[in-house]
Amino acid sequence: MNRIYFDYNATTPLSKEVLDFYTKELAEYANGSSLHQEGREVAASIEKARQQIASLVYCEPGELVFTSGGSESNNTVFNTMVALSKKRNNKVVVTTAIEHPCVLEASRRLEDQFGFEVIFLPVDEAGIVDMESYRRALEKKPLLVSIMTANNEIGTVQDIKTLCAMAHEVGALFHTDAVQAAGKIPVDFKDWNVDYATLSAHKIYGPKGVGALYVKTKTPIEPLIRGGHQEHGLRAGTYNGPAIAAFGYAAELAGKELADYAAHTGRLRQKLKDGLLKAVPSIRINGHDTQVLPNTLNVSFPGAEGEAILLYLDLLGVAASTGSACASASLDPSHVLMATGLGPELAHGSIRFSFGKYNTEEEVDYVLEHFPPVIDRLRMMSTVSYKD
Repeated sequence: MNRIYFDYNATTPLSKEVLDFYTKELAEYANGSSLHQEGREVAASIEKARQQIASLVYCEPGELVFTSGGSESNNTVFNTMVALSKKRNNKVVVTTAIEHPCVLEASRRLEDQFGFEVIFLPVDEAGIVDMESYRRALEKKPLLVSIMTANNEIGTVQDIKTLCAMAHEVGALFHTDAVQAAGKIPVDFKDWNVDYATLSAHKIYGPKGVGALYVKTKTPIEPLIRGGHQEHGLRAGTYNGPAIAAFGYAAELAGKELADYAAHTGRLRQKLKDGLLKAVPSIRINGHDTQVLPNTLNVSFPGAEGEAILLYLDLLGVAASTGSACASASLDPSHVLMATGLGPELAHGSIRFSFGKYNTEEEVDYVLEHFPPVIDRLRMMSTVSYKD
């Protein structure tokens, strides 16, 4: 059969509708900051996109700043803390041990270059933030708390509303990386009352290279990229009008399809999970049983090495992942799985299957038919023992 793509958490393809829309938008070449008619038309499409994205995540359009993607948005928030720490005489930041690499690296920069104390919260075996550790961290009255909504590797979803309320009680600002959550589960920035949140187009069938940062009204923010007046001076650079417009259209479609998407991908996830548990002995399902993205299944295969599994899957025509695409060049075990208490061997033998709206049950059937013998073969060759 044709190749099977089970790596939607790494990136989604442009949806058929967005591809058609984006292709037409590429003909709109004018600079969205220009005052002539062509420029005003591009500016209008940008503002329409802002409204469409705001409708998906329940915020005011003016609270969204367009960026190049999730990494830039996250770094903008952490960069803001440098200036804000001087005004508030506070250099304590709280985050978790399972954040995206861009948040972890931005946190380490605050430590190494600016003398911040960064508290990396532990999580339980399902990836949920340890609440006792969180309460102790809040006793230090941090400047910022940054906790992702949904984990990109294991799919675990945090209770952002509760975590944010606790942070606000001690005067901390709260940021959530919602890149993996938006378009997959209901996301409501107003109800959660977060101060900052991160979005990315290429996780919801939009183009790569465009994202957004939500900044609640009257919340301090410092531009990471300085220059022109774009985005009210908060993010300089000529607007990528076609990509922003396509982001908006993708967000509109994601909102309309949210319930169907969750039901469809949830069925595929459950089918693959049940089939693997039946066909392959001694496997471990990583992440939370119920507080999990409907499209994400992370599985550990004792006695088999993740990179080898991935190569065999690729030969079968199946694209999956050993973890975060942003860290896939590293030979180190997944920091997310290690934080949940998984040992290096199990972490190294883990595969993430992430589904999208174009996947089918027939594709899952194909994997369940052809993939279990691969694990048997790898276990026979392995020097690592496992319990059958």
